[in-house]
Amino acid sequence: MRTRLLPLLIVLMAGVLLALGFPLAASLAASEQQRVIVDRLDDGARFAALAQFVSDTSPGTDERRATLRGELASYHDVYDIRVGIFYRDNRSMAAAPEDWVVPYEGEGRRAFREALLGRRSHDPPQVWPWQGHARITIASPVVRDGDVVAVVVTDSPTGQLRSRILRGWLLIFAGEAAAMLLAVGAAFRLTGWVLRPVRVLDSVTHDIATGRMNSRVAATGGPPELRRLARSFNEMADNVEEALEQQRAFVADASHQLRNPLAALLLRIELLAMELPEGNEEIASVRTEGKRLSQVLDDLLDLALAEHTAAELRLVDVGALTAERVASWRPVADDKGVLLTGECGAATGWADPVALSSALDAVIDNALKFTPPGEEVTVTVPVPKGTDGVSVVVADHGPGLTEDELVRVGDRFWRSGRHQNVKGSGLGLSITRVLLTAGGGSLAFAPNEPHGLRVTVTVPRHAPADGGRSTGQGFTER
Repeated sequence: MRTRLLPLLIVLMAGVLLALGFPLAASLAASEQQRVIVDRLDDGARFAALAQFVSDTSPGTDERRATLRGELASYHDVYDIRVGIFYRDNRSMAAAPEDWVVPYEGEGRRAFREALLGRRSHDPPQVWPWQGHARITIASPVVRDGDVVAVVVTDSPTGQLRSRILRGWLLIFAGEAAAMLLAVGAAFRLTGWVLRPVRVLDSVTHDIATGRMNSRVAATGGPPELRRLARSFNEMADNVEEALEQQRAFVADASHQLRNPLAALLLRIELLAMELPEGNEEIASVRTEGKRLSQVLDDLLDLALAEHTAAELRLVDVGALTAERVASWRPVADDKGVLLTGECGAATGWADPVALSSALDAVIDNALKFTPPGEEVTVTVPVPKGTDGVSVVVADHGPGLTEDELVRVGDRFWRSGRHQNVKGSGLGLSITRVLLTAGGGSLAFAPNEPHGLRVTVTVPRHAPADGGRSTGQGFTER
């Protein structure tokens, strides 16, 4: 979520900064150019005041004209600005350089015509830093006895103006960059503050989904809405945990309470069988179903106890334990005509020895149950290399399971429709998974080529954080 929220905030803040930066840059350029225009207008007004006293008919005109030309020449030499005073008929009263004439087109001609009307010329177009040959032309009227007799025209280069504008823009860019960095830092802090409760909630949800029912969200940070969500989530988790606890208690109590009446019922069936002829099919069927019901009750009680009992984790020689279980099941395999082999390398992991033994018994029993005579069941403990777990792989050459069945294998009371005639309650692998999860282990199923099922039992290689005690729900007690 952060990868989606953070770019959105950055784009929004960049848009705001750009929306402020462009007008500011344009305003800076206009301000710098206006300073130049005001200076040229002041200079034009000074030259216009001198030109008022230059007349073709008045005494001393030549001396005044010489003085005016000297002023214009000095101005041009110092500032490199072309300046000229032109009569209404375009004749030059004085100019620097002397060969400069009034422009005949463009912005200079427009300014000249406006000055002849007695108005100061309009501001010239804005000059930008990339316009290397741009110039600014300003015209001011020379008024004598209420009439415009001449026009002062200045034509200025824009190199310094463009340099000042560019420096101002660089400062604005630096300020925007600094503001953007601060905004990005603030966005990181903001998104972290907003999303921290979401990450915690996601982690706790995963913990609960994987069986760690006592996980809760600490509603101490983030926006008020997320804190309320965390409190609501904790209330929901409390209710779910209570409901599951009641369900486990009900299953355990019901299984326990039904065992005695069922045992009495089976005893009466045996007594009744003694009164009937040997080999009575109805009695045999009732006896079989009774034993099956007794097995289901035992499995339900084992499942309820497995879900509620704490696992005592310790460092276990997984290879030696697996070899022991293979040896215990080999007579059963020989009796069925199945070859049971074991390749148990040296590997140690953290597990409850009783729980791991029960899990291996359930998996090996399941493999032998579905493997036809003449086939092979292999149990291997590969040497762990660069992994966090120690695995025991049990592979058979039975009929295997389809992709849809692999998704459901291990669910409570589920059995494949093709194996309904095989003895079992459908709870063995469920109990195995609960026992392994309680110690941080796992149970995985995959096809075994060319046919069959491959079951992988995995336990952690490293010690748990609580020093070796985990609850039946599969979480570390805190």
